Order: sequence, then C-alpha cells, then structure tokens
Amino acid sequence: MKATRIIIGTCLAALALPALVACNIAAGVGYMIESYKRDSTHVVPPEYTGLAGKSFALIVTGDRVLQGSWPTLFPRLTARMTDRLVENQALTQVTGVVPAVSVVQFQLENPNWVAWPFDKVAEELGVERLIVVEMYDYRLNEPGNAYLWDAVAAARVGVIEVESPTPSEFVFQKELQVKFPDERGQTPEQITQQQVQANIDKRITDRVTWLFYEHDEPYYPEY
Repeated sequence: MKATRIIIGTCLAALALPALVACNIAAGVGYMIESYKRDSTHVVPPEYTGLAGKSFALIVTGDRVLQGSWPTLFPRLTARMTDRLVENQALTQVTGVVPAVSVVQFQLENPNWVAWPFDKVAEELGVERLIVVEMYDYRLNEPGNAYLWDAVAAARVGVIEVESPTPSEFVFQKELQVKFPDERGQTPEQITQQQVQANIDKRITDRVTWLFYEHDEPYYPEY
C-alpha cells in the first residue's frame, strides 16, 4: 500500500510539472508583453473622419471669465490647433482651411457671433466643417494655492457639417480634460510657469487634434 501511495504521488507530481512549466512560461510572456507596452506606442484611429475632402475652420471659445483671466488663450489655441491639423493634411485629407488669424479677426469684428447658430458662423467663414472648441476650464495652479502647479485644461469639442439636415447642431461631440504635471507637489522652483503653460497647451492641443487623424499613442498614455 505504501509503495502504491509513492507511485501515485510520483505520477501526480509528473502530471503537475508540465502545468507548472506552462504557468511559468505564460507569466514570462505576460511580463514581456507588459514591458513592451510600457516602452512602445500603438496606432489610434481618428474618432471623426468627416474632414476628408472638406474645408474647415477651427474656432476656440469660452465664457468671459475664462477669456478675461487668460486673454491670449483662445487665439493661441486656435493657432496651435489649426496649424496641427494643417500639418497633418495627408492624414485628415482636408481640402481647405481658414487660417487662425482670419478666424480670430472674424471673432473681433463680430463680437455677437456667439449668439449666432453655428451654421451661420460656418457660412460666414466659408467652410463645410466648423470645429468648435469650447474651453470650460483652464488653470495652472492648485485652487487657492499659487505655490503648487496643478494645471488643468478642459474643453468640449463639436463639429458642424453644413450639409447636415440639422446644420446648426453638432454631428460629433467629445469632452476632453488634460492635466500637468503628472507628479503632484511641483513648485515654481522646480518647473517654470512657461514650462507648465507650454505643456498643458500641448496636451490639450494633442487631445483635440488627435480626434481627427490617425496617430501613435503610448499604450499607457500620460494624458
């Protein structure tokens, strides 16, 4: 009987060994995949493809409090985002664009444009697609603490198609929010205001414009 137990135990151990080896191999493969993902990117398709073969204008707006607090924000982001989409024309396949300076000039010359239906804005700018970026949050500091950086930029992005049955309504919408820096507790002694602003502007520009063309992103993006 004792010999039988020994034989059975040996057989069970022999059966378990391949399973253990398989588990170790699977764990090793899983680690390699995770390691690869941490250091690699993958292709992300656009969420909206309706710019192809169309002309467009991008307009940045927001409430008066935000505009008063950051008077250069809207023109600056209009230029950055428009330029980015033009730079990636091979991917967006747009056929025409209203330059950012012309969009900003239109806003200055028509201060009541915010009360217009969006299809009228598109008509005045002479485009088939109007991208509206409504900023509803932008800050560089932690609220109530000017000595710690806690930058946030948040926007609602919408697209107007002039040939739509409802041309004054968005056919595509997305809410976006980005933050900087990634590590809390950063002070002006560690990062300058110019660096914080440049990074938060880049992040919101990336997130808005990436909606419209295929691009590479890290598997585990920082923002």
